[in-house]
Amino acid sequence: MLRTHSPARERGKTAAQPSEDEEVRLIRRTAGGELRAFEALFRLYHPRVSRFLERVTRRPSLVEELLNDTMLVVWRRADSYNGASKVSTWIFAIAYRKALKALKHHDEPMEDGAADERPGPGPSPEQYLVRDQSRAALARALDDLSAAHRAVIALTYFHDMGYQEISEIVDCPVDTVKTRAFHARRRLKLLLAGSLEDWL
Repeated sequence: MLRTHSPARERGKTAAQPSEDEEVRLIRRTAGGELRAFEALFRLYHPRVSRFLERVTRRPSLVEELLNDTMLVVWRRADSYNGASKVSTWIFAIAYRKALKALKHHDEPMEDGAADERPGPGPSPEQYLVRDQSRAALARALDDLSAAHRAVIALTYFHDMGYQEISEIVDCPVDTVKTRAFHARRRLKLLLAGSLEDWL
């Protein structure tokens, strides 16, 4: 079975990404009203938060608006960042709250109509087909999870975060995060053929 994404690309830091200390400095400068620092944060978090929001909401049409809402909070409330958590934890927590609020107003799942049109790494039409079918199957399985369970799966498997950091983002105890992860994985195993590791 063809893997549906490349976690190594999403999980690993590249040389261009700043360290945690540099991110804290960017937040501090943003709190001081420095637009360039905010723009640097926006560029840094745009792809990561967009992927997270799409996986949690399963509504691609909402992602850009939610991303902008999230980053607007970062711009306006940067002075409220107190250093108790990582900058990424603080920003993802804002995005998670925005996603849950939006989902309260959108009950019907929305299919990602552009999924089949996105280019992939497969060199042959057959591999493109398998990849697209795998993505569609994973998307359907994720749609079957609650937003809270999708968030835990996305943060664990697509953003390489530990339970402690996830608990801070979703604002619940670590044991609750572990329980959600357990139930989400169990549900996905029922919905997806083969080993769960092949999919995630």
